[in-house]
Formats: sequence, C-alpha cells, structure tokens
Amino acid sequence: MTKRYAKKIAAVQGAATAEIQGLFRELEARWRKSAMVVGVIEDCQEQAQRACGGGELVEIPSGRRHVIYQSLGRGSDACCLDPAGVVTACESIRRDIRPGCDLVVLSKFGKLEIGGSGLTSAFVAAIEIEVPILTSVAPMFQNEWDAFAAPYYELLPPDAGAIDNWWRSVASHEFRLAG
Repeated sequence: MTKRYAKKIAAVQGAATAEIQGLFRELEARWRKSAMVVGVIEDCQEQAQRACGGGELVEIPSGRRHVIYQSLGRGSDACCLDPAGVVTACESIRRDIRPGCDLVVLSKFGKLEIGGSGLTSAFVAAIEIEVPILTSVAPMFQNEWDAFAAPYYELLPPDAGAIDNWWRSVASHEFRLAG
C-alpha cells in the first residue's frame, strides 16, 4: 500500500468567504489545544451590506482585530477593501511566524496578494521556514495562485473533515515539499 503524503500548503475553495472563514475559526479553536497556530481569519459579519468584501482580520491567537474596510460613502459600489489595514495585519502576524509554530492560517490569497501586497510577506515567511499554511483562494484567482504556490499546495473542499485530515497528516510530519 502506498502512503499518501500531504502537501504543506492547503488552499480551500468552493464556498463563500464567510463559510470558509467560519470553518477556519472552528478548526483553529480545536487545533490550538494541541498546536501553536498563528495567523489571521477574516470576520465577515457585516459584509452583506457592502459592494465587496472587507471587514476585519482577527489575529490568532491574540484576538487583535485589524479593520480592512474603508467607508467610501453612501451609494458607492467601489471595492471598500482597505489595503493598509491588511498590510498592518500582515506585518503583525509575520512576527509570529517563526520556528516552533505548527500552523499558519492566512484568511485568503486574493487581489492584494496577486499584486505582491496584502498577506504576501506572511505567506513568504511561512514558506521560508517550512511551516504548514492553511488558506483559501477564490476560483477567479486560481491562475495567479498556481503561479505563486504550485506545486506545493493541495486544493481542498470547504469540508471540516477534509481539512482536518490534511492537518492530521501534516501535523504527523507526513508532508512533502515538492509536487
């Protein structure tokens, strides 16, 4: 029987941002009992009234909140994501990514990361010290994600069991660096 090895980066895809971030919160709460988990999870509670995403990034494990929403005035249909808030959150969590942490949860890889901003330096910091990463990627950014992370990631469905299986495999050091 051939043993299946997990890749160190898991990208979740296939559900709305709020659903995926809720899964991340649920799993992180369970995993932190036995692992040092750092990173950020997006709090999407008030996004339904906006033209686009952007709410708050919540740091793991401190709970510190970073506003990533900018008010553009009534009736605006422009993207209200505040890049400065995301960069501030990234710099804060990048300092937590160091040897000894077991997992880095980064809410998503999106348009800011495609441009080399947003959470990019946190992704790079975790990759450099070979700490597993859990993130999400919208299908519209799949090509850019492939250019950034292939072949070092596996795509997972928004299913707690599938994500938990990936984590158990990685936590038991059954991972591979190459595709």
